[in-house]
Amino acid sequence: MKIGLDIMGGDFAPEAAVLGAILAHKALSGPKLVLIGDKDSAIKILQENNYSPDNFEFVHTTEVIGMGEHPTKAIVQKSDSSISVGFKLLKEGAIQAFSSAGNTGAMLVGSMFSIKAIPGVLRPSITSIVPQRKGGLGILLDVGANADCKPDMLVQFATLGALYAEYVYKIANPRVGLVNIGEEEEKGNILTQATYPLLKAANHLNFVGNVESRHLFDDVADVMVCDGFTGNTIIKLSESFYEIARCKNINDEFFDMFNYEQYGGSPILGVNGAVVVGHGISPPEAIKNMVLLSKTVFESGVVDKITQAFQ
Repeated sequence: MKIGLDIMGGDFAPEAAVLGAILAHKALSGPKLVLIGDKDSAIKILQENNYSPDNFEFVHTTEVIGMGEHPTKAIVQKSDSSISVGFKLLKEGAIQAFSSAGNTGAMLVGSMFSIKAIPGVLRPSITSIVPQRKGGLGILLDVGANADCKPDMLVQFATLGALYAEYVYKIANPRVGLVNIGEEEEKGNILTQATYPLLKAANHLNFVGNVESRHLFDDVADVMVCDGFTGNTIIKLSESFYEIARCKNINDEFFDMFNYEQYGGSPILGVNGAVVVGHGISPPEAIKNMVLLSKTVFESGVVDKITQAFQ
C-alpha cells in the first residue's frame, strides 16, 4: 500500500507536513509514504532532522494551491500543484489513499473532478468526531462541504455516516440522529421538518429522532446529521472548548478529547477513494494522525461498502 501526502498543504507547510511524515513513518508498518510537493525542500527538512529520505518516495511538483485561492480555478489552472498531482496519482492507482491539510475546497473539487463521486451520491460529505462525556465518540456530518442542503441529501449523509461508523469505528447498528432545535418530530426549520419523515421511513437506518445541541455529547446517537453550515459551526465551537480549557490551565480528560490533533482530519465520504482533509493549522502530530486515518479508511473497505449501498 502507498499513501500520498501533500507536503505543500497547510499554514505551516512544508515543514509541519514533512515532520508529520516522519512521525507517521515511525508509526506505520508496511505502507509506503509518498511525499508530494517540493522534493528539494522535503529532503532538506529530513536531513536537518537526521531522517533518511530513503524512507519515503517523492513526487516533485512545482505549484501550490494557496489556502485562500478559488478551488475550481486553482484545480484547473494549477495542474502541477501538489493537490492536483495527488488526485492524479490516486485516480491512476499509484497511491491508495491521499491526505492534505491544504485548501479544503480544492480537495473537494479535486475529488469530484478526478476520482469523482460514487454513482448515486448527490453530494460528498465531510465528517468529524464528536467526543462523548462517558467515553467513546460520535460522528457528525456534514461539517462544511455543503452549506445548503436538501432533505434527500441529509438522508444520504445519514447513510454515509452509518456505514463509516460501522466499518471504520466498528459500531454495530449505529444510531442516527437529526440535529435539531427540539426533540419533538415537528420541531425545526423547513429542512429538518422535511428530513425527519424521510429518515423515519428509511428502513436501512437505525433512526432515533432529533438530537438537540445540548445532548450532542451525551451518547444519544452514534451518527448525527445536519447541513454543512450547522455542522461547521458546531465543530469550530467545540474546538474552542479545548483551547479555552488549556488557556485557563484546566486539565480535564473530556475537554482533551476536543483536541483536533488526535483525530488528524476528516474523510470525504461519497467519493471513489480514501481521501482525508486535515486542519489548515495542523502541526506534525495532526499530520501524522491524518496519514494514519487515511490508511484506516482505505483498509476498512468503507468506499466499497458505500458503493454497494448506493447501487
